[in-house]
Amino acid sequence: MFMRFFKTIFLFLSLTCVFAAHAQLAGLPDARFNLLLKAPVSKWDEAIPLGNGLMGGLLWGENNTIRLSLDRGDLWDERASGEKEWWKKYTYQKGVEMIAQKKFDTVSDWWDGPYNGVTPTKLPAGRIEIKLPVDQIVKEFELKLATAEGEARFNSGGFIRALYSAHEPVAILLIKGVIPDAVNLLSTLDVYRRNTAGAAGLSSGGSIDKLGYPEAIKGRSGDAQWYIQEASEGLQYCVFIETKRTGNETLLAVTVTSTKDAVDFLSLARQRCALALKKGYNAIRAPHVQWWNAFWQQSSVSVPDTAIQKQYDLVQYFYGAASHLNAPPMPLQGVWTADNGVLPPWKGDYHNDLNTQMTYIAYQEAGRFDEGASYLDFLWDRRDFFRTFARDFYGTGGLACPGVMSYSGQPLGGWGQYSMSPSMSAWSAHLFYLHWLYTSDDHFLQEKAYPWCSGVGECMLGLLKADSAGVLKLPLSSSPEIFDNSPKAWLEPNSNFDLMCLKMLFLSLKEMAAACGKAGDIKKWADAAAALGDFHTKADGTLLVDAKNELPGSHRHLSNIMGIYPFNLISCEGGAKAARTIKASFRKWDSTGTSQWCGYTFSWMSCMRARAGDAETAIKDLNIFVKAFTLRNGFHANGDQSKSGYSDFTYRPFTLEGNFLASQAVHEMLLQSWSATPGEINTGVIRLFPSMPHEWAIASFRDLRAEGGYKVSAVRKNNKTSWFSIIAGKTGMVRIKDNFDGRTPEWNVKNVKKTGDIFYVNLVRGQKLEARF
Repeated sequence: MFMRFFKTIFLFLSLTCVFAAHAQLAGLPDARFNLLLKAPVSKWDEAIPLGNGLMGGLLWGENNTIRLSLDRGDLWDERASGEKEWWKKYTYQKGVEMIAQKKFDTVSDWWDGPYNGVTPTKLPAGRIEIKLPVDQIVKEFELKLATAEGEARFNSGGFIRALYSAHEPVAILLIKGVIPDAVNLLSTLDVYRRNTAGAAGLSSGGSIDKLGYPEAIKGRSGDAQWYIQEASEGLQYCVFIETKRTGNETLLAVTVTSTKDAVDFLSLARQRCALALKKGYNAIRAPHVQWWNAFWQQSSVSVPDTAIQKQYDLVQYFYGAASHLNAPPMPLQGVWTADNGVLPPWKGDYHNDLNTQMTYIAYQEAGRFDEGASYLDFLWDRRDFFRTFARDFYGTGGLACPGVMSYSGQPLGGWGQYSMSPSMSAWSAHLFYLHWLYTSDDHFLQEKAYPWCSGVGECMLGLLKADSAGVLKLPLSSSPEIFDNSPKAWLEPNSNFDLMCLKMLFLSLKEMAAACGKAGDIKKWADAAAALGDFHTKADGTLLVDAKNELPGSHRHLSNIMGIYPFNLISCEGGAKAARTIKASFRKWDSTGTSQWCGYTFSWMSCMRARAGDAETAIKDLNIFVKAFTLRNGFHANGDQSKSGYSDFTYRPFTLEGNFLASQAVHEMLLQSWSATPGEINTGVIRLFPSMPHEWAIASFRDLRAEGGYKVSAVRKNNKTSWFSIIAGKTGMVRIKDNFDGRTPEWNVKNVKKTGDIFYVNLVRGQKLEARF
């Protein structure tokens, strides 16, 4: 009797948990997972991040001082440090000749030297400081994820609430219950002189004054104040703020305009702020909240680990705050450029040897296609320059994007083995391919994806030459960032990294050509992929760095094994040889330890282990990332902030790619849909909860996307799938892996068949397949 009673109660509670999670998935992020920071917040990189794609802000402060650090995504100083268009003089072919003569220092001077100057660089936009009466002490800060609002709350009950409008290029702040003593606008040079957050860090581009800019021209009129900064090459920008007080409420409107917006950019700024104040906070907020409602409705997940759930929700928020259509895509720090009187770490640039690709790796499954298209449109819009770069630097047709580049797309240089490597373009092409796979958008495929990627393919074919055995090889090869920038980093072509990038490129082009009906191209790309040969391994299957070198020791970049993830060229369903390679390669990486790992290494390895079905190692690495490599506001700091011995790196330059990899690791645990035969069209298989750690007994997700444009939702309880649905994004066959522990699904449609461990059924676009257990 009592046993039956307790079983009933247990079942009731279990179902309550599942239904509560499912109800949450149908709406907005749970307020329990908001970012809540106890005051003081005395460092810019621990602030509340706000943004609307074009503009960004960081809300922080202590005692009676609140700061809003300002940024705009397209504020760049594009001046070359040294020779202009140096890549036209110091070409790839000349580099090949110098490397053959072992004149490594010469090549380093050519290709690395330009990066050592102050410019080109991303620029910050100054700061607002709000001074309150001395008895007003800030007690906490909060980021409300559902509505993308930041809030600072005071001991008196007063607060400052802020949002960056998702619809208009303005930010607006509501100060209620407390009257500011002063609102001050600081230029970037003013911030440099105050240097409130300390000296420049290890990877800083130097202090702001090295830019050589004149003092900002400052102005005031009534309740408005502004500064105009003359930058370089004709760029000027204006930061404009205006206040309006009514009773115990003060409104503050903020915008950043530049010569890119209008000739009279000061008048434009004045108009924007005046209109925002006229509308008021609530009127600005209403369409903003509507936009964020639509954003959150795209998809959601629920996992039982609070720290990981918070990180996941926060990182998805980053897409909405920092990456919009018709706005600059996210560079290393997104729209949250350093506000400590120095230029941003690594120039705040676009690093295409990992950072940009991994920053935009987590939007596809989440269905945040507009946010992802920001970067693809950026690459597409610069295609003419990339064609010129391929011609002038590589001496080929087609197109290529530099491995490290500025907002305009110009190469910045850096360690030449990577910054000038052609394989970075192949890796960037992978994002076009993924976008097509997950949207099933044939118009995008034909108009953008195939033209851009085939342009890269033509450039690669122009560089590859057959050796005596008929194997296609590049003139130079490397594997980021193994052996750093030493002469040893010039590896024997082709390194496994180059092989994996090129093979993925050619196989994806083969698949896209088939989908485009380009029969003549299919064979060309298939032949190119085959002519690259196989990956370099030891006898036991361990992936090498190149034909001669093993992984020399602990390293931050998983470049020699990225055929496992993100490329999926070596999969856990690829047969005995592939399984042996994965197992042996992981064993090798485990043996070298994590002393030289950065934060992103842990979150990347978590993705890779999850893809390979190693759920327990995946969750271990993800937990380490969240625990040790994030700042209190969730930002990824490359070093071990816990000083727990996870890595010898303990510094704290903030970059975003580690965050997005952590978000993607959650996706990889919940849903996978890859094909075990890369390059073959329409062969993806949906795998529900394919890599779930045992501790995640209850989990669910809503409207995650699978390859083919499918929307997938599922609930898991007691470590078993209990329900799922799939909405077809296109007409055709859907395949589902049977990992249901011998249980038979109850389908809502007829004609579901099974061969081996794969269920399959034909659906028409928009049709919903549902299964219960």
